[in-house]
Amino acid sequence: MGFPIDDRKMKRAGLDYWDKLDITYYDNLEEFMSKMDGHLYLISKFAEKIYAAENFTTAGNHYFMFGREDKGLPEDFMRAHSEKALRIPMNDEHVRSLNLSNTVCMMVYEALRQQDFTGLDLVHEYEHDKLK
Repeated sequence: MGFPIDDRKMKRAGLDYWDKLDITYYDNLEEFMSKMDGHLYLISKFAEKIYAAENFTTAGNHYFMFGREDKGLPEDFMRAHSEKALRIPMNDEHVRSLNLSNTVCMMVYEALRQQDFTGLDLVHEYEHDKLK
């Protein structure tokens, strides 16, 4: 990761969800690639294929890998795995990069949408529902 996960601000941003995470640390990309079991998608503005054209309903785990907002993923890694690259359409004339958290949200919710939001509450009752 490009940031320390044990940082005080990071822990505060995670609120009370940290105990619900199952985090695995890898020493490098090669170790991750050797242990990864599933479908890998490299999200990059340089990819040819648009993310919405991908089928995220195939069986198995789906991994989305994002780089830093300013640099993206390492170029040599991208070249070695270019067939796994997906991009979000944008206008380079006005936007150089997208906010990383927004990009993660877009990708995850597109996959969930294609999977009919399996595991999520499609109908939810709130105790103090302001719309009822």
